[in-house]
Amino acid sequence: MPDFPDRLRELRKTNDVTQVNAANAIGCSNRYYQKVEYGEVKPVYDKIMRLADFFDVSTDYLLGRTDNPKRY
Repeated sequence: MPDFPDRLRELRKTNDVTQVNAANAIGCSNRYYQKVEYGEVKPVYDKIMRLADFFDVSTDYLLGRTDNPKRY
């Protein structure tokens, strides 16, 4: 099962979103977002929630706990 950085990168590319746009959407710097996507840092709770909202997926999907991206 893909890990968080892989899921995040996949969602971003599938939705044709740049790292800069994703960073702006969740309220962080581009560098912080890059570190999250490359697995260098683990995002804090509120950033995970914002990412899930931005990409319209469940947090469990982002975290690799399920392969079903739908929210419940």
